[in-house]
Amino acid sequence: MKTKNLMKYLSVVAIVGILFASCKKKTEDETDKDTAASSDNALAEGVYSDVNNIADQASSGTLTSYLAPPTSGEKGLLSTCAIVTINTTVNPHTITVDFGSTNCLCSDNRYRRGIINISYTGLYRDSASTHTISFTNYYVNDNKIMGTKTVTNNGHNAAGHLTFSIQVNGTIIKANNGGTITWTSTRTREWVGGESTTTIWSDDEYLISGTASGTNASGNSYTAATTSALDVKLNCHYIVAGGFSITPNGKATRYIDFGNGSCDDQATVTINGNVYNITLH
Repeated sequence: MKTKNLMKYLSVVAIVGILFASCKKKTEDETDKDTAASSDNALAEGVYSDVNNIADQASSGTLTSYLAPPTSGEKGLLSTCAIVTINTTVNPHTITVDFGSTNCLCSDNRYRRGIINISYTGLYRDSASTHTISFTNYYVNDNKIMGTKTVTNNGHNAAGHLTFSIQVNGTIIKANNGGTITWTSTRTREWVGGESTTTIWSDDEYLISGTASGTNASGNSYTAATTSALDVKLNCHYIVAGGFSITPNGKATRYIDFGNGSCDDQATVTINGNVYNITLH
């Protein structure tokens, strides 16, 4: 009788153990590790911010001045294959930045081809001026960039900084059949550094805040909002600090952190208390 009871007890323990292991494995397997929406949103943030930087430089003067030869101490964003055409005889004025029809390696180690089109009603620093950016077969690292970006100068705020309202309706077709991203954002851009140095762009610094929504490359929708202003320095090719929350449809909110100001291509995504590293592109 004792032997039977012992065997029964051991059988129950074994079954419980199997069930526990099965539940544990299932829980681990189902841990939410999906960073796709975070990575795709970060790609869109970077690409459309980068376009703004190129437009700013192009509107500042001639090709020679904004390409910044190495002897000047400035590090230009573009390479010698980019051709800038400025037309002030039409209203609004126009600028085209043409990288050509084949990939061109730029000084930020990104390959670009195609054309960025800029239409503007006044200088970037002029209150109430607007800049509208569009694209003609424009690619960055073989990702096709489409849509429009409109930047409106709102004048100086109470802190004495120029602020800008930014609207983006964008689409990115990722390289290598990686899917299509859609991205719509409403942003405020505050010029917190470098405004006084009119001939030098590399000391410019902006804080960007606002909201966004879109679909990632898998077709899943999400919403996003900055949790701390994104810090963009024009002498770095990545967002250096700040963060945003992003909520994919049907999933927990993710929190993206771009770091503490170091210029690198790394960010972290926190999901349900678990932290994952992502590489910015």
